[in-house]
Amino acid sequence: MKNVSILVFLVLIVLVLILCSVSYQVRETESALVTRFGEVSREKVGKPGFYWKWPAPIESVIKFDSRSKLLKGRETETTTRGADNIRVTSYLVWKIAEPQKYLESVKNDEDAIRLLRDRLLNVQNVEIGQHYFSEFVNSDKDKIQLAAIEENMHKNIREQALENFGIDIEVVGISRIGISKNVTAKVFDRMKSERTRKTESIIGEGGSVAEKIKAEADSKSAQLLAVVEGYAKSIRGEGDAEAAKYYKMLDEEPEFAMYLQNIETLKDIIDGKTTIILGSDIDIINLLKGIPDIKPKKKSNY
Repeated sequence: MKNVSILVFLVLIVLVLILCSVSYQVRETESALVTRFGEVSREKVGKPGFYWKWPAPIESVIKFDSRSKLLKGRETETTTRGADNIRVTSYLVWKIAEPQKYLESVKNDEDAIRLLRDRLLNVQNVEIGQHYFSEFVNSDKDKIQLAAIEENMHKNIREQALENFGIDIEVVGISRIGISKNVTAKVFDRMKSERTRKTESIIGEGGSVAEKIKAEADSKSAQLLAVVEGYAKSIRGEGDAEAAKYYKMLDEEPEFAMYLQNIETLKDIIDGKTTIILGSDIDIINLLKGIPDIKPKKKSNY
């Protein structure tokens, strides 16, 4: 009985070994290549499941991790278009898109990381050399072109990696930008100079506008003064003409003119609720005692 149990156990082990030699499993995070006598016969890219194959050495299975991986570039010093030296650290996210091309060109992940790091550094330096420092760091956010720079880097490196190595570059970015103290002082001086120039320009424009407004105000003021002066002369002329009539009447009928003047004065005095105490010898009071017998010597036109 004991010998039978051992035999059954050995048979099971042999069956498991045979099963393992003629089958393989692909997980969701893997891609697989099946080679027949060293040549790729079929690939299972992103197709998880259980598959059959010929036992080794006829067919072999090579598996790859299909998950996205983060690659951090080295911090390097590069020069912008304006000859400013800056220290830049870039990164990218990559994954194996074509296992067969990846196997033929790269062999393993260590070689892939080395190649991608070199490509990232090259693309980074070329792209940064086409832009000024103010496009990376600026108080005006509309002038910052970091997103466009990262997009161009992504486009350039993705085409090369996919075509040459079967690697898909999903994201490319700049994680850090650093500058030395000398460059910082230089940048701040340039920003200060630019702000001073803008301030002087704005002040100049303001002075020009102020002079224009003042000139327009002076012109309108002169026009208004001319109109007012003309109107005043017209009123003054009418007043002089009216006064001339009374002067003439005063010369011709002085007694009657004084009588009319006293009446006007009396009207002003008794108008309203004002109480005034005057002596009886005032000429105006005599008008209240009776109307004097004064007649113009001739018919008047006044």
